[in-house]
Amino acid sequence: MIIIGIDPGSVNTGYGVLEKNGSKLILVEYGVIKAKKKDENFPMRLKEIFLRLNSVIERTLPDEAAIESMFYHKNAQTLMKLSHARGVAMLSATLREVPVMEYAPMEIKKSVTGKGAASKEQVQFMVKRILNIDETPEFFDVTDALAVAICHATRRSVGVNKTSNWKDFVKNNPDRIK
Repeated sequence: MIIIGIDPGSVNTGYGVLEKNGSKLILVEYGVIKAKKKDENFPMRLKEIFLRLNSVIERTLPDEAAIESMFYHKNAQTLMKLSHARGVAMLSATLREVPVMEYAPMEIKKSVTGKGAASKEQVQFMVKRILNIDETPEFFDVTDALAVAICHATRRSVGVNKTSNWKDFVKNNPDRIK
């Protein structure tokens, strides 16, 4: 199974593609989509993110996508721009019939480091260790995206289905009820 993890941003959108083969995670590709902040207006930045993410998806053919969910931000304008970037990323995956799962930042950090309040440096260290990456990626956006993919692969392997209540959990996991 191939998983693309996406860390959306209106200027830098990180992505990381992993192949899950049994319990092994194999690094396929990672990078940052840098949308020009000064030279282009905001809709043109969204277009750039969309087109470049489409290219990655066409090249790597992921089976599933994982994206960081929204978090609280003090600046409403920044939050709105981030929401647009997330929408573009989701649209890019769903137009190619790639299912998208969302994970909260604390859940991602906890799955990679064991601590939901881990720093970006701790996440980067553990991502490099888990995936045997020697170099340090240029941006935290890359390791954050890879952490999203690792989180999804981990959650997938233990059969965790995201549910909001016990009734849904019982319905989705009849084999786990005694």
